[in-house]
Amino acid sequence: MTGAASLWKPIAAAVLVALATSGVGRWLTDLGPWYYGLTFPWWKPPDWLFGPAWTFIYACATVAFVLAWKNAQSPVSRWTIVAFFAVNIFFNILWSGLFFKLRRPDYALAEVGLLWLSIAALMLVLWRFSRVASWLLVPYLAWVAFAAMLNLSIVRQNGPFA
Repeated sequence: MTGAASLWKPIAAAVLVALATSGVGRWLTDLGPWYYGLTFPWWKPPDWLFGPAWTFIYACATVAFVLAWKNAQSPVSRWTIVAFFAVNIFFNILWSGLFFKLRRPDYALAEVGLLWLSIAALMLVLWRFSRVASWLLVPYLAWVAFAAMLNLSIVRQNGPFA
C-alpha cells in the first residue's frame, strides 16, 4: 500500500484519540456554580470561544501527528512520536482534572508549565520528521501560554484554594 491508502490507520487513530481527548476534557470541565463564582480578569475570552479554539487545536494536532507518522521511517521513530503525544495528552487531561474536577486552579497553575513543556518537546521531536507538523502546534503552544496567564490571574484573584 502506498500513498493515502497506507495512512488510513494513523489518520483514524489520530482522529479517535483527538475525539477521546476532547471528550474527556469536556467531561472534566464543569462550568457550574463554582466556576461562575470565580473572579476573572477583564481580558478572559467568552466561554463559547474555548470549544472552537480547542477544536482547531485538536485538528492541527491530528494533522501534525499524521504528517510526522508519514515521514517517520522506522518503528522506533513512530513510537517516539506516539510517546510524546501520549505524554502531552496526559498533561492536557490532568490540567482539566486539577482545575475543574478538583477545583484547584493553584495545582493546575503548577501543572500548566509541564503541559507547555510537553508541547514544546513535541514540537522539537516533530521537527525531525516534518517542519509543517511542528509549526501546526504553534497555536496550541500559544493557547496554553495564554491559558497559563489566565490561570495565574484566577489564582491571584481567588486564592487560596482548599
